[in-house]
Amino acid sequence: MTASQRIRKWIRAIHRDLGYFFAGMTVIYAISGIALNHIKEWDPNYHITRKDVNVEPFAQEGFTRDAALSLLSVFDERDTYKNHYFPEPGVLKIFLDGGSLTVDAASGSGLLEHSRRRAVFFETNFLHYNSPKKLWTWFADLFAGALVVIAMTGIFIQKGKNGITGRGAWLVAIGLLIPAIFLVLYL
Repeated sequence: MTASQRIRKWIRAIHRDLGYFFAGMTVIYAISGIALNHIKEWDPNYHITRKDVNVEPFAQEGFTRDAALSLLSVFDERDTYKNHYFPEPGVLKIFLDGGSLTVDAASGSGLLEHSRRRAVFFETNFLHYNSPKKLWTWFADLFAGALVVIAMTGIFIQKGKNGITGRGAWLVAIGLLIPAIFLVLYL
C-alpha cells in the first residue's frame, strides 16, 4: 500500500466515523437553523393562540385579586391565575400559567393568549442557543471543529474526474462563491 493509499484510507475512516458520531448533532443544528432562519415569520419555540374576548367594563380603582379571579372564571382560567397589574391607565394585564389576558377596563374588550412549547423545535433551539452549561459549549465547539474536518476530508474522498481535481473543484468553487455573493449584496 502506497503512502497516498494509506492517507486516503485514513481520510475515509475519519470522514466516516466523525459523520456517524455527529449525525445527531447535525440534525439538531439543521432543524434549529431552519427554524431560526424564519424567526420573523413564526415563533419556533412557542405556539401562541390569541382570542379576542369581551367582559363587562370595570373600574381600575380597587381592582383586587378576587376581581381578577372572578373575571377569569368567565373563561375557565381561574386556576391558571399568577398575577395582575395595570401596565398603563385603564389596561389590565393578568398573567396566567401558560398565557395572559389583557383587557381595556373602559370597553371590556381584550385579548386572551395561550402559549405552549413547540415539540422538537423548543429542544433543538435550546441546544442551538448554547443554553446548557459550559460542558455543552465545549461539545458544540468540538462539533463545529468536526464539521470542518468532515468538510475537508469529504473534498478528498473521491478521486479522478469527479474528485477535487475535476468536477469536485467546480462544486467547491460554486459552494464558496454563493456565500461570497450574498456577503457582497447584503453586507
